[in-house]
Amino acid sequence: MSVTPPGGQRTLQKRRQAQNAKDKQLKQTPASTRQAGHGGSSSSILKIYTDEANGLRVDPLVVLFLAVAFIFSVVALHVIAKVTGKLF
Repeated sequence: MSVTPPGGQRTLQKRRQAQNAKDKQLKQTPASTRQAGHGGSSSSILKIYTDEANGLRVDPLVVLFLAVAFIFSVVALHVIAKVTGKLF
């Protein structure tokens, strides 16, 4: 059995350590889901990838122009096919 009475300095130290650990954890925990990286709107809807993302980095404006050019080429090929079908 222990000779020291219950309470005292050891108990106070343990309480302080527990409170300090709890405070430290609360400071590290994000206050909102936005800070935690879940939900919420971003500053730009086109900002999808972060700087740490692997792979090819392409500006969203370039992707937009390439998509419009592809759609235009498909429409142009359909028009050319219709015109050549009626001529020949």
